[in-house]
Amino acid sequence: MPRRTATLLAATLSLIALLCAGVLIPVPYSEMSPGPTVNTLGDSGGEPVLRISGHETYPTSGHLNMTTVRVTGAEYRMNIVEAVAGWLAHDRVVVPHDTLYPDGKTEEQSTQENAEEFSQSQESARVAALRQLRLPVASRVIVSSVQKDSPAEGRLHAGDVIKAVDGVPVREPKDVAGVVTKRKPGAPVEFTIVPAKDAAAAEKAGREPTTTEEITVRTKRAADANRAIVGIQAGTDHTFPFQIDIKLDDVGGPSAGLMFALGIVDKLTPGPMTGGRFVAGTGTIDENGKVGPIGGIQMKLVGARQAGASYFLTPAANCPTAAADTPDGLTLIKVDTIADAVTSLEKVSKGDTAGLPSCSRG
Repeated sequence: MPRRTATLLAATLSLIALLCAGVLIPVPYSEMSPGPTVNTLGDSGGEPVLRISGHETYPTSGHLNMTTVRVTGAEYRMNIVEAVAGWLAHDRVVVPHDTLYPDGKTEEQSTQENAEEFSQSQESARVAALRQLRLPVASRVIVSSVQKDSPAEGRLHAGDVIKAVDGVPVREPKDVAGVVTKRKPGAPVEFTIVPAKDAAAAEKAGREPTTTEEITVRTKRAADANRAIVGIQAGTDHTFPFQIDIKLDDVGGPSAGLMFALGIVDKLTPGPMTGGRFVAGTGTIDENGKVGPIGGIQMKLVGARQAGASYFLTPAANCPTAAADTPDGLTLIKVDTIADAVTSLEKVSKGDTAGLPSCSRG
């Protein structure tokens, strides 16, 4: 075989081997890409995303879109070719696998965690929206969960309203632990509660529960410290003056909180908040209306612009990253609170965009 032919053959075989290796050898990376956007003022799956009953609502127009990010599954392993293609692409981001699934978290665990965060974001959005409108929202301390094989199992139940512990009134979740941990391990603690079923029935009837029960639970020593526990997680529940249902399937995580809250405010106030314009955004929200940062901001910007958005409500902490690579035609609006967002949307509605708080690169 001539030397030239042999060299070409060897080079070809080497290239094929490299390509095969690139396709077959997994690398510890995952990929993020733009996910679907959903108008919180519209429908999803044929049903309204936001349904409000028991209170007057008003017509809306335009868009207040929440945005999402697609990610590769926990079990999927990219190959070198896919990773390089992702690094070169503008509408995808390649990140270390552990960034999305830390500590070996499975896809099932991640999905469950995202579902819990999504549920909490809906609750916070309801509270923040009503507080923004100065409508009453009552709060109460409840049993969020009961640990298996703990002293509280079978005595206390998720959803029970905790009124007092050893006669000490409870106003915040931390008050429960404050009383319990003062007891010696093995000592009894008396809980004054409204059983979950009674609390639910009273809420449905639009009244305050009138009966309470005294439940005694014997404490035990915590496994990690010399302190008393009963094996419950206390949390906060809210009662609303009317019904606010949020329905959106196949979405997880806390980052839609801001847009849900704004959608609720829009439906409860006269006049379309956006003036018919296409606004998208993202951000967590707490019960006091504080907006927090989220992950995957670049992909959410791309997804919003692809969907047709002209404005994007951006958590202040995400502004430097967002401003560094903003899609053409998309105006970033910096928000710290729901009040900031409402004020900015009033300007957008009127076409007064000169004074909008903008994002900078830092």
